Amino acid sequence: MLSKQQGLQYIRDTGALLIIRLPDGDDAYQVARAAIAGGIRALEVTYSVPDALEIITRLTKEYGDQVLIGAGTVVGEPSATAAINAGARLLVSPHVAPGMLTVAKASDAVSVCGAFSPTEMVAALDGGADIVKYFPAEFGGPAYVKAVTAPFPNMPILPTGGVSIDNIKQWLDAGVFALGVGSAVSKAAGDTKPRDYGRVAAAAREFLKAVENARR
Repeated sequence: MLSKQQGLQYIRDTGALLIIRLPDGDDAYQVARAAIAGGIRALEVTYSVPDALEIITRLTKEYGDQVLIGAGTVVGEPSATAAINAGARLLVSPHVAPGMLTVAKASDAVSVCGAFSPTEMVAALDGGADIVKYFPAEFGGPAYVKAVTAPFPNMPILPTGGVSIDNIKQWLDAGVFALGVGSAVSKAAGDTKPRDYGRVAAAAREFLKAVENARR
């Protein structure tokens, strides 16, 4: 079983957590597989995806300890427990969710809590969160994170919302721990069928390469 420390290392090494929030379950599954082929090593399938738990189970069985597979939009203890039972090793909430944090701690799973203000961010960490999801990140942007990390230089912040290949360097220069990436990768296959999942793999590689270059 993938440990919390291994999971955190995957996020730290790649600098990215992929958020998959799509209206079709099979599409979400195929996007996940393509993104992993492109180098993604940590991803969440949100509860809004049809059959999200089944997808998490399939991905966990297929990739084992090689990829951190998690559930997103986990709002409380029941949904957190169901995700862990499905094989998730990562739990992500859009807010500070004490019930989710309790389950994550008991399961040695990576926990990510959404927060916006410095008070909320500190509350998330005090509650046991491993990473603070700065959400929605398009309001405030890198300048906001830079201001927050001035008094809290070691705060592990992961911006979600508005992150693209064009602003990776600005986010990293602001001091974020890693980047939450969504549609830039997850919707790269296009809107028409049949989907071109090769474009998802290519988008993942391009994003991760940009992170690597920005870190130099």
